[in-house]
Amino acid sequence: MVNVNITDSGKIIRDHDEVCGFLGKRNIRYERWDISKISSSERTQEAILATFNEEIENISNKGGYTTADVINIDPKTPNLESMLEKFKREHRHSEDEVRFIIDGSGIFFIHTEQNEVFSVEVEPGDLLSVPAGTKHWFDLCQDRRIIAIRLFQDRSGWVPLYTGSGIDGKYEPVCFGLSYIGNRGDSP
Repeated sequence: MVNVNITDSGKIIRDHDEVCGFLGKRNIRYERWDISKISSSERTQEAILATFNEEIENISNKGGYTTADVINIDPKTPNLESMLEKFKREHRHSEDEVRFIIDGSGIFFIHTEQNEVFSVEVEPGDLLSVPAGTKHWFDLCQDRRIIAIRLFQDRSGWVPLYTGSGIDGKYEPVCFGLSYIGNRGDSP
C-alpha cells in the first residue's frame, strides 16, 4: 500500500481512501492491482505483460497508452547509479509517467504548481500515474531494485525535461516500507 508524506508539514497519509483522495485532488492516478496473480518464478517481461494484460488494456483505453514494457533494475544493473542520476533530478514529461510495481520499491517526489512537495513511496501492487507536465523526481529504496510495468502514450514523449530548480537536493529519499522522507533543508 502506497504511503504519502507531505514532507514540509511532516504529515503522513496511510489510509487507502485518504491517499486516493489526496492524490486524486492533484490529478495523480493511484490504483492497487492484485500482485498475487504472478509468482516469483514468472517474472519475465512476457509473463508479466501477459498476466496483467486485462489491467493494462483497461488503463490504456482510459489514458491513451499504446505501449507497455517491463523495467527490471537491481544492484547488479550496469551503470545503475548514473542511470538513476537522470531520474533523481526534478523534471517533467510531455506525457504521463505510469508505473505498476511488481517487485522492489521506490519513491516519487511530486512538486505541485502550488509549490507543495510530497513523496509517494510505491511498493508491489501499486500503480501510480504522474500526469504530463507535473514536476517530479524518483529514486529507488535501499534495496536498489524494482520491477515495474511502464506504460507510454509515445516513447518519445517520455524524455525528461529538467527544471534545474535544485529543489530535489533539499529532500532525502529514505524508504522504510512506511514512508518517512526527511527534508534536507529549508522549505521551498
